Amino acid sequence: MWCYRGGSISTEPRINDRIRVPEVRLVGPSGEQVGIVPLAKALELAQEYDLDLVEVAASARPPVCKLMDYGKFKYESAMKAREARKNQAHTVIKEMKLRPKIDPHDYDTKKGHVVRFLKQGDKVKITIMFRGREQSRPELGYRLLQRLATDVEDLGFIESNPKQDGRNMIMVLGPHKKKTEAMAEAREAQAARKAEAKANPGRSQNAADDDIADGEIADGEVTEDEVAEDEIAEGESTEAESVEAPAEASAEA
Repeated sequence: MWCYRGGSISTEPRINDRIRVPEVRLVGPSGEQVGIVPLAKALELAQEYDLDLVEVAASARPPVCKLMDYGKFKYESAMKAREARKNQAHTVIKEMKLRPKIDPHDYDTKKGHVVRFLKQGDKVKITIMFRGREQSRPELGYRLLQRLATDVEDLGFIESNPKQDGRNMIMVLGPHKKKTEAMAEAREAQAARKAEAKANPGRSQNAADDDIADGEIADGEVTEDEVAEDEIAEGESTEAESVEAPAEASAEA
């Protein structure tokens, strides 16, 4: 009676003495076809070349084996997989919340965050929050969304038109750049900054000060203090992906 006791099934290819067949179709170190040889002969050649005999096609008849440095092969495969994961683009939707009667300074600050998100290749969900009698003036929110979309039209487009959702009005902006392109440009810019810092050590601190003066944040996110200020000012907690700029001016009509 056959019984499965569980446990993981190995995906590693069989190598050297773990290969249990009478003969194999052998491929040489440079990819040349050696032909069908007895397993003992293949193992002897592997020992002679100081390489491993690796089963690369177990389902073939006879199985196909190759002479290679298995440790080096595993390392190179891991590096390729790591590079592939690094280049993967994950779609992220950021959220920015505004009020219909937003202060001009706060509008510029939040627009700056939207610009940064679009440059990173992320989508941005813009939410206009209405309170009290503001709910009877939805045109205020609509005009504000259209103004924001116009201000960032070089970087993004309206993916989802403004629509009312309860007390909120929502619009989604999509970036013109693909996420992979934005990531590649960011890596190139980072490499350029490192090269410049190495060539001019004295200017590295000045460059960092300039970034702070320009309102850039190194990790690409708004600081927790800014989020906390908005939560206190607006009386609402932000969602996992929501990002808030400094609190809006408390004196509103």
